[in-house]
Amino acid sequence: MALNISGLVSLGVFFTLTLATGIWASWKSRKDQQNRNPTEMAMVGGRNINVFVGLFTATATWVGGAYINGTAEIVYLPSKGLLWVQAPVGFALSLVIGGFFFVNPMRSKNYVTMMDPLQETYGNMMGTLLFIPPLLGEVFWFAAILASLGATMRVILDIGGSLAIIISACTVILYTLLGGLYSVAYTDVIQMVFITLSLWICIPFALVNSATESIYYTATHQSYQDPWIGKIEKQYLGRWLDDFFYLVLGSIPWQTFFQRVLSAASTGQARLIFYLSGLGCFAMAIPSVLIGAVAASTDWNQTSYGLPSPFERGESAMILPLVLQHLCPAYISITGLGAIAAAAMSSADSALLSTGSMFAHNIYRKILRKKASETEVLWAMRTSMLVFGAGAAGLAFSSSSVYDLWFLSGELVYCLLFPQLCCALFAPCTNTYGSAAGFLVGLLLRLLAGEPALSIPPVICYPSCSLVNGTYSQLFPFKTFTMLLTLGTILAVSHLAKALFQRNLLPRSWDVCNVVGGAAILIPLQQVEKQERLPTTALGENHD
Repeated sequence: MALNISGLVSLGVFFTLTLATGIWASWKSRKDQQNRNPTEMAMVGGRNINVFVGLFTATATWVGGAYINGTAEIVYLPSKGLLWVQAPVGFALSLVIGGFFFVNPMRSKNYVTMMDPLQETYGNMMGTLLFIPPLLGEVFWFAAILASLGATMRVILDIGGSLAIIISACTVILYTLLGGLYSVAYTDVIQMVFITLSLWICIPFALVNSATESIYYTATHQSYQDPWIGKIEKQYLGRWLDDFFYLVLGSIPWQTFFQRVLSAASTGQARLIFYLSGLGCFAMAIPSVLIGAVAASTDWNQTSYGLPSPFERGESAMILPLVLQHLCPAYISITGLGAIAAAAMSSADSALLSTGSMFAHNIYRKILRKKASETEVLWAMRTSMLVFGAGAAGLAFSSSSVYDLWFLSGELVYCLLFPQLCCALFAPCTNTYGSAAGFLVGLLLRLLAGEPALSIPPVICYPSCSLVNGTYSQLFPFKTFTMLLTLGTILAVSHLAKALFQRNLLPRSWDVCNVVGGAAILIPLQQVEKQERLPTTALGENHD
């Protein structure tokens, strides 16, 4: 296959437009920064993002490269099908639940990051421990996005995946460093327009291709493979429910989620953004579903791809770019390439900004340099983004393991962080002892359940655990079970510890976390901000 010059030019135009938008947004943020906290401008956009931009950036954060590629892949796979496409409904419900339950408690105390309520309730050191799962998740997520984009460029443009990874990473890091959330939000608008227009332009050409049978017929009838509507067998129902709850609830405890909550101009606007973006996420899955259905309805022997089919060659993960390349005219497939690049970058910049914000605000400012100036914190944020971005780009070259590591770290966020965040926001009676016990129980249970993708055998075999082709498969909803057990452990140990100290069954001198006084440990930042007269970032008062 020859180098696709027109595709390279098209991609270059897209990257240039995205970078120009990011630089313009950076200039706009500096213009709007007068009389505002510079770190707040970078991390939460000065809490001044309007509904229009907020809707686009919230939707774009979830509609990434994995979302559009993964949806098409699952529809195409003979063993899965449409009934296994859970992300559109799962993410939509996640945004609605987050908007209804989490917006008000997070905004009422003017938090800056998701880690603020955790550090406020359980102390800085416990908060640092809880910072590790989302940090790993965001870095591995960034690496997985870059790896996916590199593979796509290799298929359609016939260029080295390494070159695409480097160019994409440099572009995202540059505009995110310059403008923070402003650059991320405004580039998301451009990227969402690209995704929407590009995919919908490609679909009619794929549907009417002579090698493709009617997707209405192949939805329920076997043609070139099993019907693409799919089916859920009884023994897999537990796993299906586990994955669904993981998508709905496990998508909430991420800084990318709460950055959108905290950046809106008002609580009402934040809720409206999340409700509408839930609908947007669902709607954006439709093109990918259609492309997956087309792929399942195609006689690949009649295309330039030939036989064996993508499934038989082990290239199912690339089904979306393959459909664009072999079922659409060349000038149309180039348009679709812009959609894939836009989707990848729309999630990558959010992941990068999240890691930098949490490190600078919750680790550097609250633990390493409690008296750091605003300028120093801002530079700590930029430096950490550069380090995390470079590290993720390096990991992207080993894509086979990056995806598996991201899945595992995402599950740890669901099992460990979601119950911790719920308790910190809605159960003020919990304390550091419960948090530590819950973290330990959840971590052990998840790791002992094994991870087939990383060749980690299970120590705990839950009901319906089976050995398939030498690999153990857990069909029991163990992720949700672990999350619920972590939640129960936090509540039970918190009440037990407080009762033991209050009734003098344990010496109060052993109460190193100071729970008997009913007072949470003050976050040092709170005192610093009062001295610097920065009420917009105050983290609330000490509660008895």
